[in-house]
This record gives sequence, C-alpha cells and structure tokens, in this order.
Amino acid sequence: MRLCTGLVLCCLVLGVSSDGWYSFFKEAVQGTRDMWRAYSDMREANYKNADKYFHARGNYDAAQRGPGGAWAAKVISDAREGIQEFMGRGAEDSRADQFANEWGRSGKDPNHFRPAGLPSKY
Repeated sequence: MRLCTGLVLCCLVLGVSSDGWYSFFKEAVQGTRDMWRAYSDMREANYKNADKYFHARGNYDAAQRGPGGAWAAKVISDAREGIQEFMGRGAEDSRADQFANEWGRSGKDPNHFRPAGLPSKY
C-alpha cells in the first residue's frame, strides 16, 4: 500500500505523464528486483566484509533502470537501514551502509567496495 501511495505522490509531484508513469512504475519494479537479487546474492555468498559491495551493487543496478529504479533503491535502502537502526544495530554501520547505497545510486562503480577473494559469480 505504501508503495502505491508513494508512486502516486511521485507522479503528482513530478508531473509524470501517463506514458512516463508506466515507465516509472516499470523501472521501480525492475529496480526492486535488482535490490532483491543483490540481497539474495549477499545471503548466498555469506562472505565476510562483502555487505557494502552488495549494498552498492543493488543500488547501482536499480538506478541504472532510470528514475523509477533509483527511487525504489532509495526507498528500500532507507527502509532497511531504518528498521535495522530501530532494532539496535549500530549507527556507524548504518552510515557506512548508506554511504555504499548512495555510491551505487550515483552511478559510481560498486566494485570499489568489492572485497578481495569474493567469487567472480558476484
């Protein structure tokens, strides 16, 4: 429900036309899939010190979809970090995660955070 409300508000605020709305929504869905794929890969890899890489990669892939993907990446990243902070995770780690999120969303290379030895599959 929040996603729909957010999309409608974005459309109203940004003045997106009907064609643009469909494109924005499609990009947001694809960006959400990109974020989920990065999360799944992070869980599968279970590799020490790789979380920042997967944060950056998920945000990068989603943002490459367009404005809808970048919006989805920001909403998902902010929600995830907000929940983790609420659950008592350290603020310093959350800031580092958000830095990696913003790095990826801005189009910078997520491999900057790639730890040595992470399998090339990822």
